[in-house]
Amino acid sequence: MDVLVLIDRLEELVEESRSFPGFGNTAMIDRDAAFEIIDQMRQTIPEELKQARWIVKERQAMLDEARSESDRIIRMAQEEAEKITSEEEVLKRAERRSQEILEETRRREREIRLGAEDYADEVLANLEENLTRLLEAVQRGRSKLQGVQEE
Repeated sequence: MDVLVLIDRLEELVEESRSFPGFGNTAMIDRDAAFEIIDQMRQTIPEELKQARWIVKERQAMLDEARSESDRIIRMAQEEAEKITSEEEVLKRAERRSQEILEETRRREREIRLGAEDYADEVLANLEENLTRLLEAVQRGRSKLQGVQEE
């Protein structure tokens, strides 16, 4: 039985009690009926306390579960943020490294091109020198031949 119902019954018992004329608010109450209601209240209160405790316990369990879920979601969001940050950092490093490689490649290409030009110039200079000597030898040979023909 509900404690509030028992309190209402006790209130009715007091209201329905007979008053003593000349004594103001003094009334005669059926003690057995009042004690019976009080005993029922004593029996009902522990049961209602159990229910209240159960409700509080369930509420706390729901709060704990909600807090746990909230913590899990926050943890997942932080991990995802760290992952994204990490991926962005890796991407930035890769971009910097690709720029370094590109610059190094351009520098080496210039060195190789200049080296190749120097080598080609050297080879052409040697060829020119050899051709000049050969031309001189040809001219000497022709000059000798012309000198032999004139005699």
